[in-house]
Amino acid sequence: MKAEDVSNIDIANFLPHREPMLMVTSVLEIDDASVSTQFHITEDCVFLDNGELSETGLIENAAQAASGVVGQTFFEKDDLEGTGNKLVGYISAIKKVEIFQLPKVGETIITKAKLLSRFDTGEMTMCSLEAHTFVAEKLIVSSTMNFLIHEV
Repeated sequence: MKAEDVSNIDIANFLPHREPMLMVTSVLEIDDASVSTQFHITEDCVFLDNGELSETGLIENAAQAASGVVGQTFFEKDDLEGTGNKLVGYISAIKKVEIFQLPKVGETIITKAKLLSRFDTGEMTMCSLEAHTFVAEKLIVSSTMNFLIHEV
């Protein structure tokens, strides 16, 4: 889906996270194999360290963004309220994380993730995704993670 198709989606309806742990402000684009999200860093963010988003916050942002690629398949396409399902997702492995710069309060980061592999067991999905996070088109994080996602 392009931005005009996802602009009316409240991402909080599709992630199990709530404030202050919600690390995605909005979905910019999403399709079957990739997602692009944004997160505006505010002063009340729990992952701040000396006015910068911490490494932990960057990893959590990448995980929440990336999980949307597979998580969306548990919902009907016209379910814009996220009422059709309840999901739980876990990071099962952080395979690689490179952090080049910490973004500051007031900046907006864009995280782009793509699906590398997926295995559905019927009860859960195991998948591997890579994510890249940017500030003003400058790459600040590169990561690869494995996830387990299942219905509650």
